[in-house]
This record gives sequence, C-alpha cells and structure tokens, in this order.
Amino acid sequence: MNEPIYLSKEGRIKLEAELKRLKFEERPRIVAEIKRAKELGDLSENAEYHAAKEAQGHLERKISELEEKMSRIRSVDTDKIPSDKVYLFAKVLVRDARDGEETEYMIVPPEETDVDSDKISVKSPIGVGLMGKAVGEKAEITVPAGKIVYEILRISRE
Repeated sequence: MNEPIYLSKEGRIKLEAELKRLKFEERPRIVAEIKRAKELGDLSENAEYHAAKEAQGHLERKISELEEKMSRIRSVDTDKIPSDKVYLFAKVLVRDARDGEETEYMIVPPEETDVDSDKISVKSPIGVGLMGKAVGEKAEITVPAGKIVYEILRISRE
C-alpha cells in the first residue's frame, strides 16, 4: 500500500490543515478530558476516563493514517495537464444522450471527491468511463442505475 496519492495543491493544503487541526486542537482537548476524568478518582469504574482514552486511541490512529498518507502524496501541477483529452483534474462538460441534460464534472483523485461540487473520483464508474476521451467522443458508462451515454462537449483545466 505504498502507491503514491496524487492531489492538487488545494487537496494537499486541505489534508495538511486537517492533520494540523487533529494534532494541535483535538489532541490537546482529549488530553485535557483525560486529565479531568483522572481527577474524578477510581479509574476502574470511571466511564468518562475510559471514553476519553478510547477517543484518544481513535484520534491517534487517524493522525497516524493522515501522516502516512501525507508521506505518499505527489502534488500535481494542474496547469500542466493537457486539455485535449480527459485526464485527472480535467473539467468535462458532457451531454446525456437520453435527455440532452448537460453536466460539468471535475475528475479528481478519490481523496478529493466532492459529489456536491461535481468533483467525481477518477475511480468511479463515470470517472473511469470519461478518462482518455476527447471532445466529440461518446462514453458509454455502466452505473448502478443502468447505462449512461455521455457526449464530451468541452474539456478544460481547473
């Protein structure tokens, strides 16, 4: 599991901010909770203490996972990505062949997926189906609801 994780500059900054928040806000808060709970006396029957210790374990695992992930990040300069075909970080305007509805997606790494902002994973069925296609091409994509046929109308960078 040592494969690189490709993120945009914004994605890396977001991950760094989350790690900083966990280390410098959440960790001290939980340490203070543990200290306060210890002061309540008998630790063997102290539910607050045990809950705080469990929360600390979860937090430390999350910090460790984020640090490991950070060590594998490779930043992608989105300005250098060509726009002749659909690649990672491309914005793709597509038209649904069934109803003519147009949608613009941005193809992003799984870590930057945000469906509400139409940022879809390169590993999702739609992301996989659009990759490598050029303007004017059609992509037939199998999704849980059936098949979708998209025509690529425009490809641009972020």
